[in-house]
Amino acid sequence: MRWSELSKEACPVARGLSVVGDRWTMLILRDCFLGIRRFEQFQERLGVTRHVLADRLRKLEAAGVLRRERYSERPARYEYRLTETGKDFYPVLLSLIGWANRHVPSGGPPPFELVSRDTGERIEPMLIDGNTGDPVSHRTVRALWRDEKTA
Repeated sequence: MRWSELSKEACPVARGLSVVGDRWTMLILRDCFLGIRRFEQFQERLGVTRHVLADRLRKLEAAGVLRRERYSERPARYEYRLTETGKDFYPVLLSLIGWANRHVPSGGPPPFELVSRDTGERIEPMLIDGNTGDPVSHRTVRALWRDEKTA
């Protein structure tokens, strides 16, 4: 299957990867949540080429994850801001951070920690079922292919 065809797949994992499935895109989204908004800031932090960065930002904008807002008329300059769709990605990013901190340690302290905006206390993200409030894991949930469910 070609990368460009993933967005047409029935599988939600494939469709999601069609939007966020490369390293630069994930790092751009990380930086967006850390408050980075301008092209030059992304490029400086990531060390990515201008061409690759422009391509990823265009794709995120086309997917409705980011929106461009002009902040300078002459020369025309834009900021990239998360849309509601982009903000909905935050729990996925938090899950990746938690997984990496547990299973792909850096050898030193993590570069940032997750804290509650209300209390300032460190938090430990956990995925829960919105219907019951129960924790979700591979032990409590399984995905059924449509044909299993109706069989």
